[in-house]
Amino acid sequence: MREKNIDTVVITGYMTQMCCDTTARQAMHPGFSVEFISDATGTLQISNEAGTVTAEELHRAILVTQAMRFSKVLTTEQWIKDLV
Repeated sequence: MREKNIDTVVITGYMTQMCCDTTARQAMHPGFSVEFISDATGTLQISNEAGTVTAEELHRAILVTQAMRFSKVLTTEQWIKDLV
């Protein structure tokens, strides 16, 4: 990516807590800027032996964690405005 002068990774997709979160973290470590698009990522409610987390709670927790250190968290509208 660096050979192509790419310095920013934009995160969209599904599931917020798995692929999206992991990709953002892995991009940040070698020094890429990361933009995590909050309304272009999503997840489902998770239930297992540890308990249940709603989709909204899980999504919000990942966004808050990403914004702490790993990514600039934006809505699609904010991201488009930043392009102009």
